[in-house]
Amino acid sequence: MTASPDKVRWVNNPSPAQPRKPQYPIESVDNALRILLLLGERKSLRLTEVSEYLSVASSTAHRVLAMLQYRGFVRQSNSSRAYEPGPALTEIAFSVLRQIDVREQVRPLLDDLAEHYGETVHLTRLDGALVSFVDAVESSRAVRVGSRMGKTLPAHASASGKVLLSLLSDEAVVALYPREELEPLTPHTLSTRTALLEELDRIRKRGYATGVQESEDGVIAVAVPLGTYAGSRYAVSISAPSHRKKDFTEVTVAEDLLRFAEQARAFFS
Repeated sequence: MTASPDKVRWVNNPSPAQPRKPQYPIESVDNALRILLLLGERKSLRLTEVSEYLSVASSTAHRVLAMLQYRGFVRQSNSSRAYEPGPALTEIAFSVLRQIDVREQVRPLLDDLAEHYGETVHLTRLDGALVSFVDAVESSRAVRVGSRMGKTLPAHASASGKVLLSLLSDEAVVALYPREELEPLTPHTLSTRTALLEELDRIRKRGYATGVQESEDGVIAVAVPLGTYAGSRYAVSISAPSHRKKDFTEVTVAEDLLRFAEQARAFFS
């Protein structure tokens, strides 16, 4: 794209490094993708600009934009009627960044924790009423807690989830859990919203959360919050088989995790 004071000209010529066009291209898909790429260069787009850029009629450009708007990839300004990046587009961008950057920055610290305790360490993220396990360093012991990387659990049923929920107000928690009854994963899972709110109050006061066979029989865990990155809240946890509870002193583990969080604070807000 080149710009002059009185005119904007769109350059459609592919660069030498651009991949070869597919044998059976789908023009409508290509047009939609080109609009998204263009939004990476511009804060907003008008219908006439898109029509010119794609070399299509305004009606065709409008149909493509309407579908992108329907899926949340663009939104239309109420005042200017121009098209801007939508929530789906920004969420995808944030998701990619936080998956890559957070793991790269925190992984050395996770390795240190796992080596020190000989137990499995997880990096987790709060996603609504769920907790997502975005990275893990698995214990090398024969009997160990397996990696949960890539999995999700109800937030109220894990140490990581509870410590992340504790960062929210009670009103926000109630909005996530509109019903009093909660889904139990084991006989030890918190099964009511009232019990959850009481537990979150205790977690806020001490700064860490524990899980005693709440997400899975035979598993215990301690978790502390790390902070916020790209709009998402993160935590770190250490999990161990319950039969090693005597060697897994809750307060000592929590103190080490809080020191870990202090080291990671430069990366998180």
